[in-house]
Amino acid sequence: MSDGAAAAHGPVGSHSIVDDLLPSEAVTPTNRQRLFVLFFVGALVDLVVLGLFNDFSDKVHVDSFTTAVVAAVVLQILLKVTIVAEHRVLAQFKGKAGAAWKAAKFFCAWLILFGSKFVILEALTFIFGEKVHFDGIWHGIVWLIIVVVTMVIVEELLVRLYRKLA
Repeated sequence: MSDGAAAAHGPVGSHSIVDDLLPSEAVTPTNRQRLFVLFFVGALVDLVVLGLFNDFSDKVHVDSFTTAVVAAVVLQILLKVTIVAEHRVLAQFKGKAGAAWKAAKFFCAWLILFGSKFVILEALTFIFGEKVHFDGIWHGIVWLIIVVVTMVIVEELLVRLYRKLA
């Protein structure tokens, strides 16, 4: 280690695990890097949640780990597209006042968020057939909603934890 590198790490003996795992210089990530991390962590969360529901529920079925990985990526993409669509539609209501506009805004948000689950279910059925399926009422839509809501909650908890670490 050069003298400059040693000085950057502090006095001898104050070396920590953080020094071993992180670069000596903090580099601000680019937007592309931040987007990659967002999708990567989201897909891993989706994979874990989907796998746990597959293991511990008789209503969620995934035929293999490989299928679960691909399904998690598909779910992550579809969930992010849903969020982008919701934000873009709700932006149209910005600056609109009154109870009717507020009701219309909430109805549009509900329609996008709820309706997207049918699109997601159909996309999963189209892509995976019986390799990924949800049982129960309304052709498994209730269990899909439970799984997706769990994914979103876990992602939100991880984001909050990440922010608290700052």
